Amino acid sequence: MSKVLWNYFLIIPTLFGGLVVLSSATLAAEVEKTAQPTQQVIPIEKITPTAIPQSTSPESSFEPSLSTSKVPVSAVSSDRMEQVTSVSQLSDVNPRDWAFQALQSLVERYSVITGYPDGTFKGNRALTRYEFAAGLNAALDRLKELIATSTGELVRKEDLATLQKLQEQFAPELTALGKKIDALETRQAKVEANQFSTTTKLVGDAIFLVADTFGDRANNTPANDTNDGTQTFFAYRARLNFQTSFTGKDQLTTLLTAGNYIPILTSTTGTAMTRFTFDGEGRTDTYLTQLVYRFPLGKNATVWIGPRALAPATFNPTLNGSIGGLNGAASRFSAFNPTVYRPGFDGAGAALAYKFSDRLQLSLGYIADDSKVYQAVSGKGLFNGTNTAVVQLTVSPSRQLDIGLTYTRKYYSDNTTGADPNFNVTGGTGSAFARNPFEQNSTTTNNFGLQLNWRATPSLSLGGWFGYTRAHQNRGGDSDATIINTALTVGFPDLLKKGNLGGIIVGIPPKVTSSDYRNRVGLLREDPSTSLHLEAFYTYRVNDNITITPDIYLITKPEHNDNNDPIWVGALRTNFTF
Repeated sequence: MSKVLWNYFLIIPTLFGGLVVLSSATLAAEVEKTAQPTQQVIPIEKITPTAIPQSTSPESSFEPSLSTSKVPVSAVSSDRMEQVTSVSQLSDVNPRDWAFQALQSLVERYSVITGYPDGTFKGNRALTRYEFAAGLNAALDRLKELIATSTGELVRKEDLATLQKLQEQFAPELTALGKKIDALETRQAKVEANQFSTTTKLVGDAIFLVADTFGDRANNTPANDTNDGTQTFFAYRARLNFQTSFTGKDQLTTLLTAGNYIPILTSTTGTAMTRFTFDGEGRTDTYLTQLVYRFPLGKNATVWIGPRALAPATFNPTLNGSIGGLNGAASRFSAFNPTVYRPGFDGAGAALAYKFSDRLQLSLGYIADDSKVYQAVSGKGLFNGTNTAVVQLTVSPSRQLDIGLTYTRKYYSDNTTGADPNFNVTGGTGSAFARNPFEQNSTTTNNFGLQLNWRATPSLSLGGWFGYTRAHQNRGGDSDATIINTALTVGFPDLLKKGNLGGIIVGIPPKVTSSDYRNRVGLLREDPSTSLHLEAFYTYRVNDNITITPDIYLITKPEHNDNNDPIWVGALRTNFTF
């Protein structure tokens, strides 16, 4: 080690800084007036959320959410109940139920029973005294209405007497309920007067990061320079995410990033294997990081359209929610299978996800390098420039096990000047040979991925992936190369405390296992050894908005070359979400 670990750890302390039995149209009207339908954004991990790009660099990274939802369809969910005119309208009530006759009488004699929008009654649901009091009061009001309209013969005296007695018994609850409704209406009026927007929800996050690297620089430079140039740094990144809905079922994501000082460690350590998943370009301005619109198509399909930073991890289940994400592992490699989910550039395009059933869903998309699309006059447009096409089948044999089969085809146009950074077939991970197997010559890759996630118990999640890439040289020769990468992940949800997360990752970053391409001096562009990526982290949840994550990872034989000494990366991250 070229640095003293003690100096690094000295700075660590600085960062610790309806109704089920009785209801009526009157009660339904009150609920509808005081409570708006809840927009349920069903993200993607398993189909991951909207995953958010971490920088505007050509190797922009994405953080999948920790959601485990398998359905990529946005929906609006409302528990507002609807009036029932016949007991046969309640699908979960049958004549054998012990309370069938009582329900039939309340429905068909007094019309004071309501059901849920899905046609169920949910008769086994627990009922609070407040709910019973509200339903009782509504039933009594209905009886009074029948009497007032000269239909009193429908009301039995004993029923009325019983209800009046119950109303007196529940008078305190009715009074308290009325006060709660008044307070809710007042609060609603205040929220409406001060809300940010009637269509847009504003969410954000910020990262404070203290980190350093330890060990000699990977010897892959002509100067034979093995001095590690990384210094202990304190960096940050802040983002604002504007989530706009025009119909209640769609969402326009507009992501702004500011103060992205988290460095890319490739230049100081000599290898991209040390990179963070949330690193960036060090820009000091505020810039648009992502612009993507998502909307449902029918009942089972969702469509994504985005001119800025649409990526495979946005619309595909990466099946790594227990390890990747904002509160997961810090390294870029550990987020998810890089060869199928990282295009190596910021993308503009469209995607579709279709859910056949709870156990089977299909997602596909096409993405072009957005920097080329914007310069279509130069001959590099949406379809004849650098692009990626991806298709994934996600199978869930059980509620605990998910398997993803992914195919991604990537095409990279010529980079004859050597100045175009968007030439990165493994998305900023792995060795230099894997990221650019034929130097700057036009390249096509066929990438196959197998991902799985098994929630063995509530406190243990096992997962991993295997990626196989076959690359072909399109210009300047006819060479081929084979690239592989793999990882095994172990997640420990609620470790030591509910809401915390521990994780271990063991993997092999992208490596060229075979190639027949030689550079100008005749050297074969093939990795001679095998690096291991070993990482452990623990996310401690201070509260709902703040987490602290110590993370450490080791790269053995960096650049898949046993002539290079191991490199350690240590990081302490504090996440703020709001």
